[in-house]
Amino acid sequence: MAPVIQACATAKVECVVCVTAQHREMLDQMLDVFGIRPDHDLNVMQENQSPLAVAARVMESLAPVISASKPDWLLVQGDTTSAFAAAFVAYHQRVRVGHVEAGLRTRNKWQPFPEEMNRRLISALADMNFAPTESAAKSLLAEGVDSQKILVTGNTVVDALHAILQREPWYSDARLRSLSGRILLVTAHRRENFGSPLEQICLAIRDVLQGFPDVTAVFAVHPNPSVGKPVRGLLDKESRVLLTAPLAYPEFIHLMKRAALILSDSGGVQEEAPSVGTKVLVMRDVTERPEAVESGWARLVGASRKEIVRCASEWLGPQRPDMPPPGPNPFGDGKASERIVRTLLSQI
Repeated sequence: MAPVIQACATAKVECVVCVTAQHREMLDQMLDVFGIRPDHDLNVMQENQSPLAVAARVMESLAPVISASKPDWLLVQGDTTSAFAAAFVAYHQRVRVGHVEAGLRTRNKWQPFPEEMNRRLISALADMNFAPTESAAKSLLAEGVDSQKILVTGNTVVDALHAILQREPWYSDARLRSLSGRILLVTAHRRENFGSPLEQICLAIRDVLQGFPDVTAVFAVHPNPSVGKPVRGLLDKESRVLLTAPLAYPEFIHLMKRAALILSDSGGVQEEAPSVGTKVLVMRDVTERPEAVESGWARLVGASRKEIVRCASEWLGPQRPDMPPPGPNPFGDGKASERIVRTLLSQI
């Protein structure tokens, strides 16, 4: 959303920024990167919070903010529970909702959980759907969304990436500054991978490193204890595994660009990887971003230890003549934010 906020400022549109702060440290890091000062901070973070508890607190605390601000539009981005809760509050207050990154679908309401249903419900509430790709727009049309309420914009993450890549890379963790050889960058946080699947992922990482002595794995560990405990238990003593706290966004983007391969269950990483020119193995059984797979930048491997090792070995090994290079970035040209703001202004 940062590029959208900046595009509003360029167009001299008053933009009231409200944050939920359900991940305080990660949020504050990102706000600093883009120089954003929130007008409202809901501060909903609680230890071991559930998505339902987040939704309840967002609904309760956001309603008076919207009443006081009286916005022409409320913009939400993505598929988080807080995004759905905000759209629902705006609907109840008869404020128009714009959904940034609309139309992504796996068509399986349990994968990812609860994101798939969050984004479907936001689509039902939205007055304008800003689809990142033609495929996302087609999904919205198939669900009966009015074509006049859909605009293909590209994804704002590409806008943000363009800005970040213009900066010089720098890493706060000295271990990252001194890395040599090839890097396997890893992130994992999906609820469907908690427990045994995450353990299989960690074992697969160890197997890959045994086959490629020039590769070091950098695992940016999500703050959720359901991630940290098993990851540290299985990988903490591995000599070529660096476990780090979640990286600042510029550090993460530059590390993605530097990596030989990315292993992730993140949705956003599937868009960021082709934007920085690095392939990604997606540790999920389905994806709402089929364009990443179709373009050759991503491959679905699930949480299968065997499949992760097989595909990672193939992509880290020598380039075979029967493996065509990936196609162009399917997620946009870096001007999505301008299109979004221009459309909002045309409808005020």
